[in-house]
Amino acid sequence: MNMNTSAQQVSRRRFLTTTTGAIAATVVGPTLIRSTAHAAVKPAKTIGIQVGAVSFVDEGTERVLDIFQERGAVNTIFLTTFTYGRGLAGRQIPGQPFPDHGNQESDEKSFHGGNYATPHPGFYKDAVLKPSHAPEHGELDIVATVLPAVKKRGMKLFCSIEDVFRADVPGVKEVAELDLQGRKTGTLCLFHPAVRAFWTGLATDLCKSYDIDGILFFNERNGPLLNALGASHFQSIASARVTCFCEHHQRAARERGIDFERARQGYHRLDQFVQAALQGQRPSDGYFVEFWRLLVEYPEIILWDRLFDEAKHLVLAEVKGVVKAVRAELRVGFHIEHVNSFNPIFRATRRYDDLATEADFLKVVVYNNCGGERYANFIRNINSTVFRDVPRDELLRFNNHLLNYEQEAALPDLANAGLSPDYVARETKRALQGVQGQCKILSGIDIGIPTGKESRKASPDDTYGAVAAALKAGADGLIYSRKYSEMRLANLSAAGRAVRGFRE
Repeated sequence: MNMNTSAQQVSRRRFLTTTTGAIAATVVGPTLIRSTAHAAVKPAKTIGIQVGAVSFVDEGTERVLDIFQERGAVNTIFLTTFTYGRGLAGRQIPGQPFPDHGNQESDEKSFHGGNYATPHPGFYKDAVLKPSHAPEHGELDIVATVLPAVKKRGMKLFCSIEDVFRADVPGVKEVAELDLQGRKTGTLCLFHPAVRAFWTGLATDLCKSYDIDGILFFNERNGPLLNALGASHFQSIASARVTCFCEHHQRAARERGIDFERARQGYHRLDQFVQAALQGQRPSDGYFVEFWRLLVEYPEIILWDRLFDEAKHLVLAEVKGVVKAVRAELRVGFHIEHVNSFNPIFRATRRYDDLATEADFLKVVVYNNCGGERYANFIRNINSTVFRDVPRDELLRFNNHLLNYEQEAALPDLANAGLSPDYVARETKRALQGVQGQCKILSGIDIGIPTGKESRKASPDDTYGAVAAALKAGADGLIYSRKYSEMRLANLSAAGRAVRGFRE
């Protein structure tokens, strides 16, 4: 027996032990009465929580579900089923304090990711990527394990799948995007037919193999224009690394009458502009004028960016199509990334009424605690390129006017203050108005998403205020985010109080 096999068996034994113990405690103790009482109250709105396999392994299935229902008034589980990223899976990320539940030991070294359910090969015949079972919990199939307990309580379960891969996953290099210099990257080309076959195969596999209620799809990737400018809250500015310029994108461009060589030339010029701006080399007409001149001279820059958006939406539409082909009543949702909230350029590329035609529900990120830090980072990023001539505090005020953010904190205080409950309400209302009733809006609520040492942390009062604001704004439901293994129980309880108070 090798060490990996031994570790897997220990992990599986730990899961079975904690789950069995929790079930026994439920049968003989008062928890069953409380759980049943809460399960009997079925709110009209979806009250969901994102949770990874490790939480059920560490704490036991029944115990975790008790906490969700009793503290958070949760009726829907969004179970992380496929990802190689730590944003949705694994314990607390390194460098952040552990919450007051679960295993207090980091899984940084043991975390791998993959498919936490059981992949069935027949669904992936046309896919270069073959989904491997996530190894960190042995042979445990988290969907098959958790689903019966969820159904017994009258709750719903959605499988969350995320477009985040490891570079060492077999097949990734064959379907990887190419950057401006022709180098392969760690992201997948969404025009590659094998990539689309993988996502449709995975969605079909999960929906046919398990009696789930639907799929929530995560793809937080931006197009080449925003990536070149660093026009987000988390990325470094690497304008020569923008994607994708592979043969599949070239073919798609020809079909749409887009000049590939002009697009590539335009992005080379944009790279030169960005790198000069980062070094403080001001054009004679200023940074913004020079940027706009590039767009005028090379409209292919925008067309190439729109080509990325088209590929992304194509994948979303195909995923919805195969899910509905399994059972029409299954629901498909898409995660709308945070940059949609505070970047007016990105907003212009995402029409809610268009997205609504591809989904039954949209999870709209309205994270207010980490929102202050992220918004401040976005302002600093664009202030280093396109708007380098504008003082940062003035740039923030200008952007606030564009976004209807006038009530938020000034730049020096923004990360520590976070964004307000009013922000949560405004963004929820904007989404509801945008979809025009074509699909449901579930507000993504920040409960303990990691931030820097000097940035705002979630508190019970803040969590209560954000939940109440989203519900009063008319949200069709909520999704507590990012993952349960980051959340403190007092904050989850505050969310539940707000939900019950709204129902009453």
